[in-house]
Amino acid sequence: MKEFLWLIPALPFAGFLALLLAGRSMPERLSALVGTGAVGLSAIAVLLIGIDFIGSPPPGGFHAQGLWSWVELGWFRADAALRLDALSLTMAAVVTFTAFLILVYSAEFMAGDEGYSRFFAYMDLFVAFMLVLVLADNFLFLYLGWEGVGLCSFLLIGFRYKESHTGYAARKAFIMTRAGDTAFLIGIILLAASFGTLDIQTVMEVGEGAASGQQGAIAALAALSILAGALGKSAQAPLQTWLPDAMAGPTPVSALIHAATMVAAGVYLIARTHALFELAPAVMALIAALGAATLLISGLSALVQSDIKRALAYSTMGQVGFMFLALGAGYWQAAIFHFMTHAFFKALLFLSAGAVITALGGEHDMKRMGGLRKRLPLAFWSFLIGAASLSALPLVTAGYYSKDLILKGALAGSGAFLWGAGITGAFVTALYAFRMVFLVFFGKAGADAARRTGMGIAAPLVLLSALALFSGFIGVPSFLGAVAPPPDTAAQVDTTLAGVLSALVPVLGAAAAYVVFFKRRAWVEGLPEKGFVAGLHAFLRSGWGFDRLYERLFVRPYLLAARAGREDFMDAPYAGAAKAAELLSRLLAKTQSGQVRRMRWMTIGALLALRARSYDAHGRSPSSGVAAWASARLGGPSRVVLPFWRSRSILRSSFPFWTEEIAAADGSLKPILNGCPA
Repeated sequence: MKEFLWLIPALPFAGFLALLLAGRSMPERLSALVGTGAVGLSAIAVLLIGIDFIGSPPPGGFHAQGLWSWVELGWFRADAALRLDALSLTMAAVVTFTAFLILVYSAEFMAGDEGYSRFFAYMDLFVAFMLVLVLADNFLFLYLGWEGVGLCSFLLIGFRYKESHTGYAARKAFIMTRAGDTAFLIGIILLAASFGTLDIQTVMEVGEGAASGQQGAIAALAALSILAGALGKSAQAPLQTWLPDAMAGPTPVSALIHAATMVAAGVYLIARTHALFELAPAVMALIAALGAATLLISGLSALVQSDIKRALAYSTMGQVGFMFLALGAGYWQAAIFHFMTHAFFKALLFLSAGAVITALGGEHDMKRMGGLRKRLPLAFWSFLIGAASLSALPLVTAGYYSKDLILKGALAGSGAFLWGAGITGAFVTALYAFRMVFLVFFGKAGADAARRTGMGIAAPLVLLSALALFSGFIGVPSFLGAVAPPPDTAAQVDTTLAGVLSALVPVLGAAAAYVVFFKRRAWVEGLPEKGFVAGLHAFLRSGWGFDRLYERLFVRPYLLAARAGREDFMDAPYAGAAKAAELLSRLLAKTQSGQVRRMRWMTIGALLALRARSYDAHGRSPSSGVAAWASARLGGPSRVVLPFWRSRSILRSSFPFWTEEIAAADGSLKPILNGCPA
């Protein structure tokens, strides 16, 4: 089965092409079938190939498949090739299965939307590029998937492009991630120049042997560049500001971006290139520190959001921060495990929130909700399970097992300080997760729920609920050994106390949310209106003011420089040429007014001017030059002037006044106007 590896990304690409070519002519039901079916078949292909891979592991623990020769310039060669190993298999399985459930949900959720077929085309393309990214065998092919994911996020965030705020959000996401992508591209160029290849496995092997010297320094610099790219795609500080605004897209888009595609790309990239990062301990420490900072920044911001989707967006930043904390500690295995569990419970949370928003007629404000647990029981239980797994409630949720592994690894690999940041983040996570539960589903009833969910929405919610509860019992698959941490890492410290705290802290956070946002809710709602608390609330609500900071540091200086250089001397010749062309265009436009009366007199005037050229100063027909030659060749004066004058019937029908010439007795030409002698 491994020889059919190419089918995994090819099937979603085929679905995209079918939907693109059919356009709006394809009925909604068929569009949903094609878009969902292509990803579903890809998920089946991953399952069958994965069974074959685990049952009969290939030599070396990986299977490579070349597709075609892509770039070959002298010593440089990059093929379109795929690589299947434990890491890429896990990523492909989570991406395809989660995306399939989201698309099943979308078939009902997006019903009636004017861009229904276009939506499924974009979603299929999104999944296809993500699969290219995780299966690519070399950095250049991986970068193709990387940029494709960025393009599709732009298209999907701005899906409802007629609304101005969606276009702004799409542009912001595209520009912010471009900063990281540029750094990533520089890292790829450094690797190619230093190691003479872009084959990922070859670079990793050569990098492991280049712990010192010039190649070691270049590898460390390349690792820093790769980290910048990962920070942009995974929305980690300081490139995190685009993600909350990305909620302008439809809810299934948010679920796919946060759960299984774009935001996970940075985690995968660092895990795939971990050998380079091991050469740069300072860069690994930076990864852990940025992850810890992001989970605290996002957690406190989520506490004060009123838009349910924005609160979930900040929660994604925090959970990816936990993954970065594990990556910085060298605990690659725990990061990938948490990626898997996070994909399930985050997709569940977004889809449950989408069911609530749809039932309330598009309402996003949690303060206008309330008392929905009885009116929307399926959405309530689904959201509660997702929030419990997000909070990592012990023993009964998948999120607990993966987050507990991260916290133990952080204590072992990064020290007590970053472990403390992780524990604090776990408490804040439970606090804001259950704040959402109490605001939306408990308390006084708010907006009325007008729509019930159908089977297309209910089935994915039930399946994702089961995965959010039980996928953690899988533990960490043993075949993930390709990205396993050093075997003695966890043995360096006693993690008993850390294990107790990682189990206890989420429970305390949920209990605090019950007291603060349910029992004492009225007291809390009055706080933002009072003095210092109001300023702190606004500061946290804005995401710690990063947007304002970037506007002052980058946007305003750029606009100022652009205005200053708009009329400099370098543009003068081009501006002058443009003005001259514009003036000439306006003058010529006056001759093309479209008024038949004016065109008639212009035509008559032009014909009279041409006729006047056929006479000398004494009014006689010329006997030399062009006119004489034409007269001799065409057989007499009556045929000299314009050949098309033979079409007299056309001229008569177009112009009531037209000029005709007849030969006088003395051989000269006399004009006749409208049939009357002049």
